[in-house]
Amino acid sequence: MAEYLHQEIEKKWQAYWEKNQVFNAQVNPDKPKFYSLDMFPYPSGAGLHVGHPLGYIASDIITRYKRLQGFNVLHPMGYDSFGLPAEQYAIQTGQHPAITTDQNIKRYEEQLKNIGFAFDWAKEVRTSDPSYYKWTQWIFMQLFNSYYDKKADRAQAITSLIAHFENQGNTGVEAVCDEDTPSFTAEEWKNFSEQEQQGILLKYRLTFLAETTVNWCAALGTVLSNDEVKDGFSERGGHPVERKKMMQWSMRITAYAERLLQGLDALQWTEPIKEMQRNWIGKSIGAEMVFQVKGHDKQIKVFTTRIDTIYGVTYLALAPEHEFVTSLISEDQRATAEAYVEVAKNRSERDRMSDVKTISGAFTGSYAINPFNGEEIQIWIADYVLAGYGTGAVMAVPAHDERDYNFAKHFGLEIRQVIEGSMENGSFPGKGGIIINSDFLTGLDMKDAMTKAIEFLEERKIGKGKIQYRMRDAIFTRQRYWGEPLPVYFKDGLPYLIDEKDLPLVLPEVDKYLPTEDGEPPLGRAKDWVYQTSEGAFPLEKSTMPGWAGSSWYFFRYMDPENTEAFVNPEIEKYWGAVDLYIGGAEHATGHLLYSRFWTKFLFDRGYVSIEEPFQKMINQGMIQGRSNFVYRIKGNNTFVSHGLKDQHESVAMHVDVNIVHNDVLNLEKFKAWRPDLAQAEFILEDGKYICGAEVEKMSKSKYNVVNPDDIIERYGADTLRLYEMFLGPLEQFKPWNTNGIDGVSKFLKKLWKLYHHADGTFEVSEAAPSKEELKTLHKTIKKAQEDLENYSFNTSVASFMICVNELTAAKCNKRAILEPLAILVSPYAPHIAEELWMLLGHEQSIIHASFPEFKEEYLVENAHEYPVSINGKVRSKLSLSLALSKEEIEEVALADATVQKWLEGKAPKKVIVVPGKIINIVIG
Repeated sequence: MAEYLHQEIEKKWQAYWEKNQVFNAQVNPDKPKFYSLDMFPYPSGAGLHVGHPLGYIASDIITRYKRLQGFNVLHPMGYDSFGLPAEQYAIQTGQHPAITTDQNIKRYEEQLKNIGFAFDWAKEVRTSDPSYYKWTQWIFMQLFNSYYDKKADRAQAITSLIAHFENQGNTGVEAVCDEDTPSFTAEEWKNFSEQEQQGILLKYRLTFLAETTVNWCAALGTVLSNDEVKDGFSERGGHPVERKKMMQWSMRITAYAERLLQGLDALQWTEPIKEMQRNWIGKSIGAEMVFQVKGHDKQIKVFTTRIDTIYGVTYLALAPEHEFVTSLISEDQRATAEAYVEVAKNRSERDRMSDVKTISGAFTGSYAINPFNGEEIQIWIADYVLAGYGTGAVMAVPAHDERDYNFAKHFGLEIRQVIEGSMENGSFPGKGGIIINSDFLTGLDMKDAMTKAIEFLEERKIGKGKIQYRMRDAIFTRQRYWGEPLPVYFKDGLPYLIDEKDLPLVLPEVDKYLPTEDGEPPLGRAKDWVYQTSEGAFPLEKSTMPGWAGSSWYFFRYMDPENTEAFVNPEIEKYWGAVDLYIGGAEHATGHLLYSRFWTKFLFDRGYVSIEEPFQKMINQGMIQGRSNFVYRIKGNNTFVSHGLKDQHESVAMHVDVNIVHNDVLNLEKFKAWRPDLAQAEFILEDGKYICGAEVEKMSKSKYNVVNPDDIIERYGADTLRLYEMFLGPLEQFKPWNTNGIDGVSKFLKKLWKLYHHADGTFEVSEAAPSKEELKTLHKTIKKAQEDLENYSFNTSVASFMICVNELTAAKCNKRAILEPLAILVSPYAPHIAEELWMLLGHEQSIIHASFPEFKEEYLVENAHEYPVSINGKVRSKLSLSLALSKEEIEEVALADATVQKWLEGKAPKKVIVVPGKIINIVIG
């Protein structure tokens, strides 16, 4: 039999696909489109491990299936190639990040091509390529030149706002802007200096410069996002991070909060991801009010969703970063309070929100006045209050809020009930109920009390009803080198855009990739980093864009990557439209996905794209976890005891490279060669073997449990890897990688190959008509495969292929009418072997041009049934009879059967029970 040589076959077809540009997508109005997208990978130096391709394999299967269904498919790949890891490597080695990034991309691309993905490589993009980030800079410029019009509920050109200022000042302007934006007339606007006008416009622009509290990491010399900080230290390198105020560029994403919230309803995303976005946006309906500070001219602004509990307020809590903190600390509290603030403000917001067990705070020594009853209440500093949410101040009602309750109980503060209900188990949330102990609100239900309390605030002009969002404006700059330069220069301390004709503003060369000695970002090291205008040379912005800039719009560039006149041709964008299927990790739910939706809505508002939402359907693949192996070193020496004997010795578990372990048995010689310090290792074995311990963990180099797909492909083939990753379990679930189970998938492909070959090794397919059973096997598999593909249930499809091949093998089937559609069915999952079989079947074009087999129900309809014939309760015979027979006809045939006649011994039966399609039961008297 011709041997199934996976390496030769896979290299052959990968070369064919590339040479013939089989997967290149062009606009074709005569075909329905399908846009399939994988989340933008960052090309790390480590390359891919077997966990990374999981989502890519799933999307590849779907795109191949859609092509077989007649869709025009766009399935591109590119790289999110700016980032901190490449910059850190550059700092350590002096090598330009572009060189490192290019090497990493080549490695990634080689690995991706080896797995046989149907990517349109002609549309590859890289965020660090100047021809790409030219358009990232251009989009930034459009944001800078736009404001959000509340009346129109969309972004508009800043020129229309300027025209309004010139005619009416800002009277009648309903726009998203800074809270401290002053009112002015048209005359005043015209009399403002250029500097004053630009300062006013900056309060309206959708991207703006403002002092913001950030996570500053001195060791890395940059601002970090909340996701990059853990327990006050950077996730990369473990360096201390402090919260400090810095002048930063921000994007006014809050202007889109309501649209981002409402837009979720129409998306085919999983409910958990939608809920994560809803929680992040954090819409709250409530009231904003002010508390006068006793003995000060300051007023503390508070936002609350429970103004009905105002009479239950027993203290105010300020965020450690609140602007009034320093001035409110009294001398007798200064040492304690300032020490607390120093520690508390440097905890990341993520830690402060999630850590509900740690209760800490400090009394300022100052008091606020409750405007409803004139009562004096203590002002505390507490890190459970966040500066960026609401006003950074909380009116604490311990009786009806768990965190307030825990804080008050810890510090011995008053807990006053103002809602009817049991208080036996601590705070009573009181999501409904009658108000008590609350003066003119007493006796009202919660809703009516809120309405009346807001009326009280507004009548006295000390507050108002308000909708608040937890989401904050997105910080848009990083003090790094390896990122997109901002197309901005500064004149008189204010930002101006460079001319569009000067895009892209390309990263300059620098002598080091570190901040300057006086603390400026790395671009401060560039020579002549200035912008030349007719008025002279002005300094350019030294910070760069964050990692999410380029990944917020890449799905548009894939459509038209060579365009030098626009970021995408409008007609091409209109054809491809929104991404039909987006596969990626759930960890991007509140970062990339929100920013992409924000930028798409903005581009839609300004008329640059035809869609408001970028990703219609999204699936979050689970993680393939590593299966770690352990050896057990006896304390004090270099002897290792096998797993089953470890409890007899005092030993320490140690991770061992899984690539020198097979079926949990350690290769002793490879272990000794693994590390120099293990060369003289000794072993205590069990049954002549060293058995390792095992545990499922995250796949990582530090745990020595990383499996390289290249090794799997070399040994078993890419088709085996693809099938096995799908066979491991449902796409969305987390599942452990265990190479021990891959042999079964490999054997399946060899068995599939054998179906098309004679025993002597020659290719042989019969033109004979298939049997009823063979057609039943095929159509049962077509039905299952199509249902699974429509439901993204890839693991069960693989199982159905195995059953199909087993049944056809048992039937010795080699009929073209069966094997040709079978090759098509398998091709999305195992494309290389399918292409080879398709060619052997006599086809000149790629199998991708075939049509998905049509399922025919008629082949699954049973025409006959094998009846068990019981005599006095025991099965004595079996009869295959047509299902069209009546009960009387079935009885007649059964009684005439030779076996039944033998048992009757010439007597008439006492009773005959016939259940059509089920059983025949004969009772002999």
